[in-house]
Amino acid sequence: MSVPEALFADNLNELASVKHAFFTRAWGNSWFLDSATRGEAMIARGRMALYLGVPRERFVGLRQKHTSDVVTVIKPWTSWEESPEADALVTNQPGIALSILTADCVPVLLADQEARVIGAAHAGWKGAIGGVLSNTLDAMEKLGASRKAVHAALGPCIWKMSYEVGPEFPAPFLAESPANESFFMPSLKVGHYLFDLPGYVVSNLRKLGVASVNSSPADTCRDPDRFFSYRRATLQGTTELGRLVSAITIK
Repeated sequence: MSVPEALFADNLNELASVKHAFFTRAWGNSWFLDSATRGEAMIARGRMALYLGVPRERFVGLRQKHTSDVVTVIKPWTSWEESPEADALVTNQPGIALSILTADCVPVLLADQEARVIGAAHAGWKGAIGGVLSNTLDAMEKLGASRKAVHAALGPCIWKMSYEVGPEFPAPFLAESPANESFFMPSLKVGHYLFDLPGYVVSNLRKLGVASVNSSPADTCRDPDRFFSYRRATLQGTTELGRLVSAITIK
């Protein structure tokens, strides 16, 4: 039986003790709202855990809320209901897979192989400007990592030509730095803009001093065969509520 498609980052592939994957929708939908969809989600997550070589109960995730909060994982929680509300995880425990759900936001996987510390962050625009990446690196350093040795990789997300925003949207980014104007360009709709979210995330990671950054060329909104997309579902008026999983573990 063939293995469903997953995407990988070159810089993380070079780390012998790290295994990661940006799973496509071919693996199934790992997000659930009720008991009717929970079974399908747990089966999908089980397949992903097996692929990364960890037990299902050590494939951990979060109840994500578009925050900048980070959780340090010492041991897996015993049920999904016990999952913390946060948007990033870090650990130095081998055999635990850190997973993040996205459906247009940027999944970021991070690793310091020498210190044997890994992280995973959900960087939507609120989390990104709110400091989720800085907080994730701070949490990794508390476990012994050095940000100068951390390799970071972005997974599939919404790209600029698909991400139209309203006239009020650029304000907090321009307040942070006038240089952030470079991440916006006028759209065809008067007063609206196209926002380069992955470009902003890459820029932040470089400013934070990581060793390398790898960015995926895949646009979730424009590739319905491979990716779930909240923006695409909204534009088409569909009820598709799928989420993609990105995960990382250290052997």
